[in-house]
Amino acid sequence: MAWNTERTRKLLLDAAVEEFSAKGFAGARIDRIAAGAAVNKERIYQYFGNKEALFDAALLAELDRLADAVPLDGDTPDALAAYAGDVFDYYVDRPHLARLLYWEGLERGDHQVPGEQHRRDRYRKKVDAVAGTLGPGGGDDAQQVLLTVIGLASSWHVLPQLNRMILDDIDPAARRETVVECVRALAERTAARHRAGRG
Repeated sequence: MAWNTERTRKLLLDAAVEEFSAKGFAGARIDRIAAGAAVNKERIYQYFGNKEALFDAALLAELDRLADAVPLDGDTPDALAAYAGDVFDYYVDRPHLARLLYWEGLERGDHQVPGEQHRRDRYRKKVDAVAGTLGPGGGDDAQQVLLTVIGLASSWHVLPQLNRMILDDIDPAARRETVVECVRALAERTAARHRAGRG
């Protein structure tokens, strides 16, 4: 019977996402990832090379999932606000990407990581889409706006201690509404500023 390479890679990536998002890069164990995938750990080294490469592959897999699940549709501030809400919802159901990004920042953020240029290219496309929601001239602010959207949409899922300390009622729906309204206000204000600058 032939070995199903793609299925094995998927099992390993799914187990790696679970392990790395829960334990971080330093705390994750190859043995646990292999056990979670029900695959011999030698396959990890065969397919990915080492733990660092597996972490990078797991993070890219999560970025792909988010991109496929939550497109930015439209070219208005309302479309950007809706996108922020959709990203927030995605993280409610699957907080793994937010956790992986925060772990990466804590453990590996002081130096460029393998595959960073590929990820920069991916984000550049999203920056261009955000610029379209801000109207003519929006490209000047799109980078800052996208970073703000990501920060607002992801922080709920990785900073539960702040949620507990600040909020009397830990209600994701209320937080989502705030995120959406903040992004809408930022996008509308930025678009208005560009319109005024043209006149």
